[in-house]
Amino acid sequence: MLTISDTILKANSRLAIIPFVTAGYPNIEITKEIIYLLDKKGVNAIELGIPYSDALADGIVIQEASRVALEQNVYIDQVLTLLNQVSSNIKVPIIIFTYYNPILSRGLNSSIKDIAESGAKGLVIPDLPLEESDYVIALCNYYSVELILFIAPTSSEKRIQAIISKAPGSLYLVSSYGVTGLRDTISSNLKDLVEAIKRRTTKSLMLGFGISNANQVSNLINLNLGIDAIVMGSAFIKKITDCNKLNNYEKLGFFCDSIQEAVRLVD
Repeated sequence: MLTISDTILKANSRLAIIPFVTAGYPNIEITKEIIYLLDKKGVNAIELGIPYSDALADGIVIQEASRVALEQNVYIDQVLTLLNQVSSNIKVPIIIFTYYNPILSRGLNSSIKDIAESGAKGLVIPDLPLEESDYVIALCNYYSVELILFIAPTSSEKRIQAIISKAPGSLYLVSSYGVTGLRDTISSNLKDLVEAIKRRTTKSLMLGFGISNANQVSNLINLNLGIDAIVMGSAFIKKITDCNKLNNYEKLGFFCDSIQEAVRLVD
């Protein structure tokens, strides 16, 4: 069962919205409340990041969020405990975002089994070598977790085809070069890259890295790229930081509303 792909395809023909949240930032209890808030706001999925000290794909905003969480001893086991507590109370599917080393060190089989039993429906491992992915894919398939493979803007056509061939379901397209973070523009070669992928597959395509605000979401939709979902990370983490200073998370809800309204207005 490809829960994440099915969720994206059922987004009423609209662009699916997937916020990213660093588990344990600003603390584990507030992470719970944020998950409940985003669920009530009707997002299509939530990407829940496991804090990691060597997060090479993450920009400064998410790195700082991970640092704060790690200082509170929030690691994979604490994140899975959190997810066990909330998963039966929410409708939105959770995608776990983790780097390869934490689950490799813990044991791939036990890690993916525990991720599945916690209630997560998807898994993203940005630094998973494609050459080592077959076993991870087999484990995810066995435990009914959808492994989402990355395509980078630097990927050759041969590499893109290899990734598509291995991907169990959705694909995660990195929208720009470098690490995650807020950007004013999206890479100009994005349209060509999306078209190259869409010529080869009908699998759902998620776009992430650098999508910052409602205007940018509207512009992406107007480009008619054929993207099925967007992942927004640093923008949501920044809103969480701002809300935490005020001890009021109402503005996070407003931000989520603005993104969803941008999608509705372009329909």
